[in-house]
Amino acid sequence: MLKASAWLTFLLASAMAQEPLQVHSQQAVLTTRLGDLVLELYPGAAPNHVRHFVQAVEDGEYDGTTFHRAVYMGIIQAGDPLSKDESNRERYGTGGLNRLAKEASPVPHSRGALSAVLIPGRPDSAGLQFFICVTDQTQLDGDFTAFGRVVEGIEVAEAISQMKTDDQQRIVERLEIERAFLRDPPAPEPIPFQDAPAVELSQHRALIRTPHGEITLEFFAQDAPEHVRQFLRFAQLGLYDGTTFHRVSPGFVIQGGNISARQPPAPEKQRELLRGLPLELNANLHEKGTLSMARGDDPNSGIDSFFIALDRLQHLDGVYTVFGKVVEGLDVVDRIASVAVDGEAPVEPIPITIKVVVP
Repeated sequence: MLKASAWLTFLLASAMAQEPLQVHSQQAVLTTRLGDLVLELYPGAAPNHVRHFVQAVEDGEYDGTTFHRAVYMGIIQAGDPLSKDESNRERYGTGGLNRLAKEASPVPHSRGALSAVLIPGRPDSAGLQFFICVTDQTQLDGDFTAFGRVVEGIEVAEAISQMKTDDQQRIVERLEIERAFLRDPPAPEPIPFQDAPAVELSQHRALIRTPHGEITLEFFAQDAPEHVRQFLRFAQLGLYDGTTFHRVSPGFVIQGGNISARQPPAPEKQRELLRGLPLELNANLHEKGTLSMARGDDPNSGIDSFFIALDRLQHLDGVYTVFGKVVEGLDVVDRIASVAVDGEAPVEPIPITIKVVVP
């Protein structure tokens, strides 16, 4: 009844991508006016394709070429040397091919995959041109050689895929690869609260800002440490900012924090943090103002969406994980509970931001 976020498509693609592949020592970066695409390359999967791509980047062959073809939320295509000259527009997609033989690659054509363009019917016709899968295109597995993956900037690829195209799928507005270069992979960003003990987690509070006022939460970290850790982490990273209280059920709950519906969408590199939480049942009761984690039918499927009880909800005790309570702003909770609704959806959106504070 209290549904958590659904990330099935992303988690499937992520799991497929987490094969034990050798990774090139450097990443390739493609800069565009819409943002950068950062590519991880897999020489163990397709050594000749990676070697050829890296050499082309080093030689500046991609600088000034364009993303010339797109399939809406499907794939984007680039790398044709003919696209450096706008007068070649009718020939875009025909240049820079017939340089590489096909390599059998284990890399799936899932979201973010980097793969080689071929001349139809000619498996050994790869070259400079490449395409990026914006969504899963696993029907291409076995026919095309995937040799890398977008590790930053998949939202840029999405934006490119949504650009206007003509009846030949050519992108109408010119979008150049301004520069392509290699870089050392950056050090992993620290994950907030990764190793914080329960006693430290308990020292933090969270401030929820809404159009109706502010709500301050304290946490029961000794009773539900992983739920508190995940909530504080998402708040610290700003992942809750741009979500809403999307459900209002008077006398029952107000529910919010669904990151899958966040606007703008959560950064791709942070989506791997959206993992189901093992149930942490405890002796805390669902009384008015208590904070509990929403979930699906799987008891361990709570991720991000939380609810605040509006009354004593005895039937939820021992079923959902209570991990905090409202210590200031119960009047704000009541105001939210009284807004006009269509079913249980507020007629007017109730956007929220959440800030971590230490009293």
